[in-house]
Amino acid sequence: MIHDTFKHKGMRRQLLNELKERGVGNAAVLEAMEAVPRHIFLDNAFVAFAYQDKAFPIGSGQTISQPSTVAFQTTLLDARKGEKVLEIGTGSGYQTSVLCALGLKVYSIERQKALFDRARISLDQMGYAPKLSYGDGYKGWPVFAPFHRILVTAGAPFVPQALLDQLMPGGKLVIPVGEGDVQEMQCHHKLPDGSWSLERHGAFRFVPLLEEKSGSAEQ
Repeated sequence: MIHDTFKHKGMRRQLLNELKERGVGNAAVLEAMEAVPRHIFLDNAFVAFAYQDKAFPIGSGQTISQPSTVAFQTTLLDARKGEKVLEIGTGSGYQTSVLCALGLKVYSIERQKALFDRARISLDQMGYAPKLSYGDGYKGWPVFAPFHRILVTAGAPFVPQALLDQLMPGGKLVIPVGEGDVQEMQCHHKLPDGSWSLERHGAFRFVPLLEEKSGSAEQ
């Protein structure tokens, strides 16, 4: 059972008001983030700080993205209710839950087994049922392709061709690209005629996207 008190909800609203003041204006994204209690995705040591706009460690060398980054990436994704979205990097399951709260058909891949197992439990507690896979995000999930949208939640040194191939015409890939500590947020649009357009949206910091996982398991 989720422990989401009036205090938690009040802190969440305060955080969202701060995001609005900083320019986050997508009402649907803000509503989805208000519906998702971020504190349940954090270790007990960080629960008191769950509604600060900061990233926190979640184990396995990974972090939960700061809420402003989640809001920004989700807004860039610009997905409509009912569309298929592939998320690369389930992590804690927080971003996954926000996508589910938007009414999207979510497919999510996680390379770290400990995070995969924990996120599955958290998502089940939330009452969400995304399709989850334990495996290599660089390969995407071809059996369920094509996707309307693909969201990468870790820094990639390059744009994986497999992800571009798994977008349907009119689709979009949102991905932070860069080999160092700082990545550039990019949106790759697959136009109806098969050509591509690229948007660049500034610098961000993400943990690296890992690849070459031997073997995978699906739920």
